[in-house]
Amino acid sequence: MSVSSERPAFRRHVFYVPGYDPMPPRRYRELYRAEGAKQAEICSYDIAVQGTTGQGKRYRWDVRATMDGADCETRFEFLLWNDIVHASMRKTILRTYWLLLKTLWLYLASGALGALFRLRKAPIMVALYPVVILLGQLSFSVWLGYGVSKVIGGWAGAGLGALLVAALLVMFRRFDRKFYAYYLLHDFSFWAQARGTMPAVLEPRIAEFAERIEAALDSDVDEVLVIGHSSGAHLAVSLMAEVLRRRARAPKLAFLTLGQTIPVVSFLPGAWDLRRDLRQVSMRPDVFWLDVSAPGDGACFALSDPVAVSGVAPPEGAQFGPKVISAAFSKTMTRAHQRRTRWRFLRRHVQYLCAFDFPREYDYFRVTAGPVSLRARYAERGSSASTKYTPLSPFTSTGPA
Repeated sequence: MSVSSERPAFRRHVFYVPGYDPMPPRRYRELYRAEGAKQAEICSYDIAVQGTTGQGKRYRWDVRATMDGADCETRFEFLLWNDIVHASMRKTILRTYWLLLKTLWLYLASGALGALFRLRKAPIMVALYPVVILLGQLSFSVWLGYGVSKVIGGWAGAGLGALLVAALLVMFRRFDRKFYAYYLLHDFSFWAQARGTMPAVLEPRIAEFAERIEAALDSDVDEVLVIGHSSGAHLAVSLMAEVLRRRARAPKLAFLTLGQTIPVVSFLPGAWDLRRDLRQVSMRPDVFWLDVSAPGDGACFALSDPVAVSGVAPPEGAQFGPKVISAAFSKTMTRAHQRRTRWRFLRRHVQYLCAFDFPREYDYFRVTAGPVSLRARYAERGSSASTKYTPLSPFTSTGPA
């Protein structure tokens, strides 16, 4: 790597908040290393991932980069909560189907599902996917089991039919890596378990994460960047709000949300705490908040201001974030790249963390490892013209009922 000695290296501490993902953080580290190398080759800059520390609940790595003749040193820290995800996914098959009915009823009866559908249709189709698949698996299993019981007849037939139903459901769950139905259902039900209120199991973890961010803010780094991806975006909003409640000013703090699914929770009746946090973070002029999404990502609420659509936008002139821009997959990926990922919606959903063939305004590696702060990089950029601001949430309270 070439090294510039004309000025000191820009120093950044990144805190990455993953979505509902049971996978270990080393998967993200390897993704960053591999995709960063691809993007560096495309854009003719130098980037290198160095070292890994994974002790207890902490996992981090270092990045050194030279871009446009300037150096940057980044400490990339992964905020682990995959143990909580693992625990929440340890549900019996019967319990999973009960959660399916309970979660679906909550969204239907509260009016949240209809409001979300009016906001963006694609992510609601993704949300209904596990419902269709799981009910389809159940129907097929019951139909086949019933057929066997009728052919054999008697108690023996009934017993064999019931065993077949159970065996088929166990088989479908074992092969869920092909379907992702159980995974997606557990994702939605986890956030909806208390009608949208932040799950109690996450509260101690948020407090712990906030302390780490505060320590970084008190260090000599130039920027502290918090990143929330997918469902990790609404967890990151609450984390940011917790940090900001402790500090009157935090000028080094920046916030980046990628492929956010915030309305899935903020539209629920009990999500008053998330709506409160959205409003609080949006009103801090000292914190720069950028939201990046793409209409080509069917698993997110693309180009939607999560504060405004949740009905908690402050008075005009009092809202300072987020600035909403598009990653524009149709313009930043080759046609071959787009074809390869067209029906792989989970792969499309992580594209924000990957290399682009023709990076335009958004380059994940320039943002996280480049020598320019998030605020300075996007200071002159306004939100995309097609951003949605219309309040659609059926619930807008920011305090407990």
